Amino acid sequence: MTNEKQVNEYIANRRNNLKALVDAGINPYPVKFEYDITPAEIKEVFEKYDTEQLAELNKKVKTCGRIVAKRVMGKVTFMHIFDEGVKLQLFFAQDKIGKPSYKLLKKIEVGDFIGVEGVLFRTKTNELTVNVESYTFLAKAIRPLPEKWHGLQDKELRYRQRYLDLLTNEEVRKTFVLRSRIISEIRKFFESRGYIEVETPMMQLIPGGAAARPFITHHNALDIDLYLRIAPELYLKRLIIGGFNKVFEINRNFRNEGVDTQHNPEFTMIEFYEAYADLRDMMRITEELFTTICDNVIGKRKIKYLDHEIDFSTPFRKMTMREAIVEFGKDIKYEDLNSKETLLPIAKRLEIEDAEKLNYGKLLSEVFEAVAEEKLIQPTFITEYPIEVSPLTKTIEGDDRFVDRFELFIAGMELANAYSELNDPDEQLRRFKMQLKEREKGDDEAQMMDEDFLVAMEHGMPPTGGEGIGIDRLVMIFTNSPSIRDVILFPYMRPKKEEKQEK
Repeated sequence: MTNEKQVNEYIANRRNNLKALVDAGINPYPVKFEYDITPAEIKEVFEKYDTEQLAELNKKVKTCGRIVAKRVMGKVTFMHIFDEGVKLQLFFAQDKIGKPSYKLLKKIEVGDFIGVEGVLFRTKTNELTVNVESYTFLAKAIRPLPEKWHGLQDKELRYRQRYLDLLTNEEVRKTFVLRSRIISEIRKFFESRGYIEVETPMMQLIPGGAAARPFITHHNALDIDLYLRIAPELYLKRLIIGGFNKVFEINRNFRNEGVDTQHNPEFTMIEFYEAYADLRDMMRITEELFTTICDNVIGKRKIKYLDHEIDFSTPFRKMTMREAIVEFGKDIKYEDLNSKETLLPIAKRLEIEDAEKLNYGKLLSEVFEAVAEEKLIQPTFITEYPIEVSPLTKTIEGDDRFVDRFELFIAGMELANAYSELNDPDEQLRRFKMQLKEREKGDDEAQMMDEDFLVAMEHGMPPTGGEGIGIDRLVMIFTNSPSIRDVILFPYMRPKKEEKQEK
């Protein structure tokens, strides 16, 4: 349909056909249909049978789906139904189903749902088909399917109306089936290693565990402001303190930030924590997790992502942040990275905003992002982050300017963030105070003071390794998807202009 007038005419015609079905005594929206096999199962089981074998088998089936094609040829009609990614042909003959039922087929159209019962056979063109003996009308579609079933092409419309995108773009459907399989494999991976799955609050009095701007809401009964969580970290650590030695949560997080190919305000992560472990253990687990997904879901360890071949062979490469800057930064020497004073000329050359106002750690991180991040194509652990950007992490022995942390980069994207967790409550208090000073200077992503978490730490927290992995970005890599919107079923979209005007 190309314009509003055509759509309105289409809808009016559909409603007339709906009325005709009702007038004929047919319930256009019945409660249920008892089927015994799906179109996908029919294709899987019986596609191997030839014409003679099907005739001998005389297999009667009861199945259902959405009509996606219809051809009327006098006293016979062919339809295709679609269900769970599979199309199946139906054959209706007037002398088989009776003249009244056949006449009503005129009122049944592409987009409608139908249930049928009949015997399987092959047509002259050798297509597996149901020879329909009876049918049940299941639901009327009032609006047209996009472009007469040729698929949605407008990308924004695909995101806004994902249900149509799934119907008309098989690759999109496969992406989300694969996403489900990946998450299932992640869950099995951790459960098989003795981790228990937990749930922590999504509304929090104090948002913590990440450097991000939170969404704010209000609880009317208690008359208090609450924050949608930016990370579950501080609650999962409370569980470690409480004696759960291995925990994980597949969680939804919310960050009040921009929208681009790598960011959505609502996103999915897995965070996991293990008592008596450290950063090296997190590296090992990460490599095992990614290769398990490769082996059990993808079927190979080398995959294509955009213009790159990503090799998940282990061990993954390891570099410190400063080593990465020196390797990828033009004419940058290691000694240039030791102080804010030596970093400033580099930052100005890179046109880093407000470089003079940034502390040493922030400045080093900004330089890393500018010169190295997008060049980290193969799986690479970047280690030794500055303490100023890592308030929840243990320092490296012998150099308290840097912490025992890594971020995993693949195809220029950060996919994972892990620490040897800070478990000294007095040092944690000092770090929170450092963060408060940064907030006073205008950094609204700096972390807040969480006194309840400090009280929990004062009861004793064992050495712990912890990590968060972005599931959306991970699925992007494994499905060769260029945008995070391609792997989130209902990504955030700016309201249409007409919607905003109505409000």
